Amino acid sequence: MSMPNYITLQNGPKTRSTFSVKEMSRRLQLLRQHMTNTSLDAIVLSSIHNINYFGDFLYCEFGRSYALVVTHDSSILITTNIDGGQGYRRSWGDNLVYTDWKRDNYFVALRKAIPLKSRRIGVEFDHLSLDKFRKVEAALDNAELIGIAPGTNRIRMFKSTEEIQLIRIGAAVADVGGAACLEAISEGVPEYEVALAGTAAMTREIAKRMPYCELRDTWTWFQSGLNTDGAHNPVTSRRVKSGDILSVNCFPMIAGYFSSLERTAFLGEPNAQQRRIWEINCKVHQRGQEIIRPGVRCCDIAAELNEIYLQADLLNYRTFGYGHSNGVLCHYYGREAGLELREDIETVLETGMVVSMTPMVMLPEGTQGAGGYREGSVLIVNDRGAENITKLGSGPEHNIINLP
Repeated sequence: MSMPNYITLQNGPKTRSTFSVKEMSRRLQLLRQHMTNTSLDAIVLSSIHNINYFGDFLYCEFGRSYALVVTHDSSILITTNIDGGQGYRRSWGDNLVYTDWKRDNYFVALRKAIPLKSRRIGVEFDHLSLDKFRKVEAALDNAELIGIAPGTNRIRMFKSTEEIQLIRIGAAVADVGGAACLEAISEGVPEYEVALAGTAAMTREIAKRMPYCELRDTWTWFQSGLNTDGAHNPVTSRRVKSGDILSVNCFPMIAGYFSSLERTAFLGEPNAQQRRIWEINCKVHQRGQEIIRPGVRCCDIAAELNEIYLQADLLNYRTFGYGHSNGVLCHYYGREAGLELREDIETVLETGMVVSMTPMVMLPEGTQGAGGYREGSVLIVNDRGAENITKLGSGPEHNIINLP
């Protein structure tokens, strides 16, 4: 029986793109300029974040590989037969579908999409296992493979007007989720119920504002008591108790674009030491917003904020950097690692970048004021400084939940 290695499947019309023709053309133009500058004949993008950014398609890997092959005059998305016509309908450019009839048909499709005379081909080294790297190399006739991940990372750091508009919507949706979480908190309620309230509110808000988008990946982390010690701790069945420190974390995902809102709260009045630590962390959060502006290095922001913690004898309780780039990222896939507000990152902030300000300190059990204190907001760097687009209130004035 002879079955095809790849097919085309234009099942239905193209759906409305997340971004305009002008915006998607701008992105591909930047990528092709990078190709020219580095003498590349083609680029094979394989990560979920880069395929989404340059091809407007958010894949679900599930054991199968995807690619976006970009040459100087074409853009071809390679998807799997299990997706049906989804790859064609929801992507920018052409689509080639590989089948499961034969092992490694993915690499056959790659060979089909890349011009035969291509000798220098860009790939994402940080997304290729050694096994996959060898198969790509063999499929492409041992062409020279050149790493392009840092270049694409740099491109994604700068947000266009359309991207910023989408991020604004995401921040507004996060505010809705945060308010829903705070409303759902009461004594005896399990963490998962609070998280479900936030996620449901955000999903409905995304559907209302952007009905043409897929609804996927939006999530909430709501942590209480000891569970607040980690910023990425999952939701549990623990029930909220009077006096608990609480952490509300809402993350709406719109077309692969991440927005974030993080707030500390208390069920009932915090004690004097808890309030002191909370207020200091809010001070760091506020000062961080004030010093984010063009021309400032990420490491210098971290250094200045460290001094506030140091003076309050809290620096040794800081657990991670002060923020990161927002855009096409998620805990399931990549981030723009060159734009994190940490001591080892020397990137200079520029207009058009979008970053979070997310200071956190964690005092372990047995320490006075124990718990994880975290505030997080999204800021757009502009010519004057930075605009905080997260509106939900923070600090003791807003997030002490009164007991009946």
